[in-house]
Amino acid sequence: MSLAKRLDVFALLSVLLPLTIYLLTLAPSVTFFDSGEFITATSCLGSAHSPGYPFFLNYAKPFTWLPFGSIAFRVNFATAISGSLACFGVYLLVTYLLKQEEITPDSALNSMLRKSAALAAALTFTCSPRLWLQSNHDKPYPLVSFIVALILYLILRWRDSYRQGEERPSYIFIATFLCGLATGAHQTIILMIPSFAFLIISMNWKIALRIRDFIISVLFGILGFAINLHLPIRATKFPLLNWANPQTKEQFLWHFLRKGYPTEKVERGWSLLWAQINAFNVPHEFTTFGLFLMILGMAAIFTRKRAEVIAYLIALFCFLLVIAGYFNATEELIFLTEEFFTPLYLYSAVFVGIGLYLSIGKGLTVLRLSNKALPARAMAATLLLALPTMVCALNYVKNDQHLNYVAFDYGSSVLRSAPQGAALYTWGDSGAFPLWYIQGVEKMREDLDLLHTPHLVFDWYLDAFPHLFTRSILRRIPLESQSPENVLLLAVAEQYPVRPVLIDYSTRFSVPFGGYRFLQRGITYQLLTESAKTSSSPDLSVWGLYSPRDLGGNEMFFRDLDTGKAILIYANSRLEVGEELLRQGRLSEGLQNLRSAAQIAPELSMDVNQVLARYGVR
Repeated sequence: MSLAKRLDVFALLSVLLPLTIYLLTLAPSVTFFDSGEFITATSCLGSAHSPGYPFFLNYAKPFTWLPFGSIAFRVNFATAISGSLACFGVYLLVTYLLKQEEITPDSALNSMLRKSAALAAALTFTCSPRLWLQSNHDKPYPLVSFIVALILYLILRWRDSYRQGEERPSYIFIATFLCGLATGAHQTIILMIPSFAFLIISMNWKIALRIRDFIISVLFGILGFAINLHLPIRATKFPLLNWANPQTKEQFLWHFLRKGYPTEKVERGWSLLWAQINAFNVPHEFTTFGLFLMILGMAAIFTRKRAEVIAYLIALFCFLLVIAGYFNATEELIFLTEEFFTPLYLYSAVFVGIGLYLSIGKGLTVLRLSNKALPARAMAATLLLALPTMVCALNYVKNDQHLNYVAFDYGSSVLRSAPQGAALYTWGDSGAFPLWYIQGVEKMREDLDLLHTPHLVFDWYLDAFPHLFTRSILRRIPLESQSPENVLLLAVAEQYPVRPVLIDYSTRFSVPFGGYRFLQRGITYQLLTESAKTSSSPDLSVWGLYSPRDLGGNEMFFRDLDTGKAILIYANSRLEVGEELLRQGRLSEGLQNLRSAAQIAPELSMDVNQVLARYGVR
């Protein structure tokens, strides 16, 4: 058979169409949340936040060698590839689970329906808001989802070989290797293991007694898990981003087990529990019609594929038990847990594809169109495209990032406007990570020290700044008993006499700086002692150094939580400058800044009017 005839065009489309969608909406540079940190860690092959993500970093690293775009764009491109492969995983699983299904008398039509339904399911998963938003900028979850699809496929292949009396344990060995490897992308792979184990043991419970095969599987799992040795090995080279400096066993375990995160649990009521459970939301991802198709698919094949359906329910239970039950996220942090469910959405999309195949096939049979090739194919194609088209239309605008330069402009503006040799203290991750990338990877303003306040309580972080902290008072106090705010004030007191000290907008309103005045420099503040003779009138010259795009207009569709916050920081900073200038009697300049505030964030118009009324200006 020729290559052209063997080529599965539908399988090819299940990769190329998602990739096209993701490239059309791909972020051109660094974004907020963990983006700047992941890109910086990829560039230097270092260590990202706990648990380090070594497999994701090593996967994305070769893409940084591409001859086009910035390093940030190349890493985003790597994620688009992994997202497209995850969509192919849906296609692979749907076609495999449906290979024995005959819904119409026409075998050729059945084959076309199977592949078309699988492609429709893959495209529905493509355009789901969670995967889409993870695939057009740097995220590890699409990579984990693709690995989950491969593991499920290998286990299904093993189950079929077992039924046929030609068992192939190599499939299980490769699957356990992939499980170990996936821990280096994200630890949610652990939540899938009970589901994988059930698919194996449900064939014959005595399989659990095969000590030799069990030991070999564990060894393959350990071999895959060895990707995590990247963390201590690379830490010895002191890469640019070396989170937790995991050279020692203690530091490695501290890092891998996420010991640096707060463990205080909130008191949970029924409303909070319901909100936590609703972090997994199939109707939001696939629409209510998609949920109906998923349930239909699960119910229709339950008698023939009972283990596959039960395995899905086991995975769902494990995810909710750990993510909603154990993590117990606060109301404002639930949005962070939503990302963890992506592998489960892939599994859900598989049943959506099965539901599409069975419902459309039955419809053609009832309408007696199954023996009329052209009308049947036309109707089937129309119906199959309806769901992914609807999901795409619902989510395109809010997931389009192709003009999203807000994080890059925010970071570069802050760096460009800082005094020579300054120490700049940041607070939130989104206020720090873009700066890390722009300074560390794009080499802008390497004269500055960027200090992240929440990390000042860790010795490993102080080790990264030997010129600042080798002889610091911070080395002589028990940091574990100090709050980040207190440590920040001690560090500022040490550095203020010898260099300019700046804080970002979030720090300004998060820490009480008794004894200091604030010299506003755009969206940052320089600290001045009460006795300093320098005027604290806003430095208007720095605004000329800023280059913010997409502010106050509709050119950029996409707005995530921290992108919106950054835009509000620009607007509030202009509002603050305008009010101070009005207080000084500089009417024209004050009005200009107040107008800018209202243009950048129209929701501040009422605040602007209140300021104008306060100073009697119409």
